[in-house]
Order: sequence, then structure tokens, then C-alpha cells
Amino acid sequence: MSNRRKFIQQTLLGTTGAAFLPILGSAAGNTMPMANESAPLNIGIAGYTFAKFNIEQSIAMMKRINILNLSLKDIQLPVNSTDAQIAAAIAKFKEGGINIYTVGVIYMKTKEAVDAAFIYAKKVGVTMIVGVPSYDLIEYAEQKVKEFDIKLAIHNHGPEDALYPAPSDVYNRIKNLDTRMGMCIDIGHSLRAGTLPENAIKLYKDRLFDIHIKDINAAAKDGKAIEMGRGVINIKEVIGSLRKIKYAGYCSIEFEKDMSDPLPGIAESIGYFKGVMNG
Repeated sequence: MSNRRKFIQQTLLGTTGAAFLPILGSAAGNTMPMANESAPLNIGIAGYTFAKFNIEQSIAMMKRINILNLSLKDIQLPVNSTDAQIAAAIAKFKEGGINIYTVGVIYMKTKEAVDAAFIYAKKVGVTMIVGVPSYDLIEYAEQKVKEFDIKLAIHNHGPEDALYPAPSDVYNRIKNLDTRMGMCIDIGHSLRAGTLPENAIKLYKDRLFDIHIKDINAAAKDGKAIEMGRGVINIKEVIGSLRKIKYAGYCSIEFEKDMSDPLPGIAESIGYFKGVMNG
């Protein structure tokens, strides 16, 4: 345990200088350099991590851990927010130096919900939605992707999910659709559904737009979230697969343990992820 603690501390200390680097927000078009086999991956936070916190509290935690890219969840900014509410929220994030690179996960069970999600994304100023459309709405969602020129990354949610348990369940539904129809692989839910995430990353690389990074304590349906590096997911293999496919999107840490007091677990997880990535 002492070696693990030293490893994480050294990793976090070694990355503190990154706080002084310039931040590229959505105004820059969310552009990112293409990854290679040795370049650092882009790290973000999945907004569900902050499900029990408001915008100001979420910003404060992100600044403390120096991770400034956010997948904005509608818990903090509901889809039905007014234009004024959206503008005020975006101003807070910009003032805090936070880059909102996507919105989601947004569930889409009606055509009206699909419409609302795309209008919301346009107002927020992002070029991608992480979403879950019902099967009968996938082609309608594709129409909106074309109309708004906003990508849709469908999220897998594990064996309890009747629609998209594993990454393959997403890919098989969108593989013949517009190339802006893609996927957000959740590596924890992927493994709980019986698919090694490092394999899914390579198999579905052409449609991989986003990825939620976490660890779980068992490769089973009842596997629970745990600090990264303490569980059963092979983070080194996940990172290796992302580099092999030259993944240029964000690796969004999603921490779902101790959600009333997540900061220690988030910091440990990010320290571990960076340590593996840099080591």
C-alpha cells in the first residue's frame, strides 16, 4: 500500500505544472492533436461524477484536481433550461477555465426528447452528444445528426440495460448509419457485460467518439465502482489500445463510489491513470 501511495503522490506532483498551460475551450472548436503511441491522452471528467453537487462545487473540484475538460450532465444544467440559464451556466464554466467538450448522457425516449437534446447541445456550443436513443428513434436521431452536424455517441450501460448492454450492442445498431453516429464506451459497464474494453476499443475504433474511464471490483453483473487501480480492469491494456488506434478524444473519468464525497477517490483514480499513462 505504501508503494501505491508513493506512486500516486509522485504522479500528481509531476503533473502540477500543467495548471499553467493554456486551456482550449469550446470557442476553439474542441480541436485536439492526434494521439500517438507515446503522447499523453486527453483527460476529462464525466459530469455524472458530480451528481450531488452544483455547478460551482463541480468547478471547484475540477480545479483542485486540475482536470478542466467536462462532459456536462443535465443534472447540473437541465435540457429544458432557458436560454438565460444556459448562458449563465456557460459563463460560470468559462470563468472557471472549464472546457465543456460534450453533453450527456442524455436519454431519448421520444422524438421530442431527441429534438430537445440537439437544440440543447447547439445552445451549449458543443459538437457532440453522449446519448441513449430508443431503438425506434435511432434513424430519427441520425436525421438530427445530419441537420445539426452534431455527432451522437451512444453509451453502453451494462447487463441491466435492455437497449445497449455492451459496446457491440451499440455498434451493430449504427455501423451502417452516418459516420457521425458513434459510441461512448463505458469500460466498467463493458466488462460487466462480458466484453474486455481493450478489445472493444480496437474493434470499434472507427465509431469511438468518447470513453468513460472507471474501475470495478469484479468482472460480473454486480461489479461495483472502485478507485482506479484497485479493481479488475486492466488500465494499462486500455491505454495501450487507445494509443494503438490513435484515439484523439477525451478519456472522461467517471467516479461512482462515495458520491457524496468523491474528491479523494477522483484524485486517486486520476493519479493512477496518469501514472500508468506516463509510465
